Amino acid sequence: MNSSDTDHTDDNVTAELARLRDSIDNIDAAVVHMLAERFKCTQQVGHLKAKHQLPPADPTREASQIARLRQLAENAKLDPAFAEKLLNFIIAEVIRHHETIAAGEE
Repeated sequence: MNSSDTDHTDDNVTAELARLRDSIDNIDAAVVHMLAERFKCTQQVGHLKAKHQLPPADPTREASQIARLRQLAENAKLDPAFAEKLLNFIIAEVIRHHETIAAGEE
């Protein structure tokens, strides 16, 4: 292989990396926007729960959502344990928001 072949391959690799990274950046932006929409809905749930003196956490709903998300992850060829960890993180943040709303701090 001569140096011009190496330069051409390097250009191809660089272009492919840039293309893939652009896709990743677009997906990351979509994830952030989807999470923002999700939290808008959960904030409304928090206000509804506070208004009706319902507890911030709903373990039955949370367990159902985790099972559902694990199945979705499995079907999408995503590690279900990772999906569960992600949802648990999100649920913890939602509960924190609901507690803040219930305490009248928002």
